[in-house]
Amino acid sequence: MGKDCPSRAANLARCNCTYEPCSRKGICCECIVYHKRLGELPACYFSEAVERTYDRSIAAFVKENS
Repeated sequence: MGKDCPSRAANLARCNCTYEPCSRKGICCECIVYHKRLGELPACYFSEAVERTYDRSIAAFVKENS
């Protein structure tokens, strides 16, 4: 399903995820569900510097934005 996302190309242009083997890149709905299940936020919620740490925790988000 996800690979057929009509917005995938536009989403990829904005996606800052640096995890290369990610199969959900550009498929935001799948990305959100995946990270929510893990108690995390997707890369797009973080600055480039914090995203590169792969710490997608809510605590990391709060720390960066406080």
